[in-house]
Amino acid sequence: MRAVLLTGFGGPDQLEYREDVPAPQAGPGEVRIRVAATAINNTDIWTREGAYGTPGDPSGTAGWRREPLAFPRIQGADVVGRIDQVGAGVPRSRLGERVVVDPMLYTGGERELVDTEYLGSERDGGFAEHTAVPAENAHAVESPLSDAELATFPTAYATAMRMLNRANVGSGETVVVTGASGGVGSALIQLAVLRGARVVAVTSGAKRERALKLGAHEAVDRNSPDLDAQVGPVDVVADVVAGPAFPQLLRMLAPLGRYVVAGGIAGPLVETDLRTVYLRQLQLIGSSFGTHEDFAQLIGHVERGELTPLLAGTYPLHELREAQRAFTAKDFFGKLVITVEDAA
Repeated sequence: MRAVLLTGFGGPDQLEYREDVPAPQAGPGEVRIRVAATAINNTDIWTREGAYGTPGDPSGTAGWRREPLAFPRIQGADVVGRIDQVGAGVPRSRLGERVVVDPMLYTGGERELVDTEYLGSERDGGFAEHTAVPAENAHAVESPLSDAELATFPTAYATAMRMLNRANVGSGETVVVTGASGGVGSALIQLAVLRGARVVAVTSGAKRERALKLGAHEAVDRNSPDLDAQVGPVDVVADVVAGPAFPQLLRMLAPLGRYVVAGGIAGPLVETDLRTVYLRQLQLIGSSFGTHEDFAQLIGHVERGELTPLLAGTYPLHELREAQRAFTAKDFFGKLVITVEDAA
């Protein structure tokens, strides 16, 4: 089959397009999917770069579990396609089913989520013609959206759902969303609005109007020198950026406010005055990938047509290097997607 192999940690040159990769087979309890579309995530870039550090060395090279990664690996977590093979124990009636894949490959409760395998990281993913996953991770979906549009949802929206659930965001609360033009940020806007929250989007001036059209009640320039005074006080900060703005983000929280973080695009190593945390009795909440329950909740929103897919562009499989370069440039709003059927 055609696939793009990640051959080691490093730059886009570590991605190798090939047409002679053995196709996976569905094992017991698994299904094989003929991939139609797979979205690109920050995790793909950070995994390729080995940018997660190790427990003893923040600058160390490792995968997202902060462990060595096995190469070659086929990346791509956000898979949409149709089941074309079922393993033992899976009903043949599932053949031909249109599915969206939950990329978190764990069993048990949410504690297991922390050490889970992730599709495209510990197991081959969707930057290929076929991928195989546990049958329960392949969610049948009824939707008029295109395959590429559906592929914009899995990781970004499940991550956003997890953040809002972890922070227990409720109706009437004010939520600040950083990185509002990215995949998780734009998902946070939509999902928080669905809960009845008031959303303040932090983004570039050029992308302000897009955030407002998506449902944000207010949008502020991320480069404002007095960001905390301009925005606060608020109930929740949902952050994927961190970096130098971290102290400001904490200062904009009202007493008993919650800060939930699922990324550090602007820098993962931060400093703050801990007196801000304990004197104002703030909660600092770590969050990463969504649980299976979060994903099922997300699929419900998708099937009811309650979410807007933000498809910024598509690339054929053999142009994955170029697509990842475009992704890191961040000159778009929403998600970039690889459409496998267009590969040549």
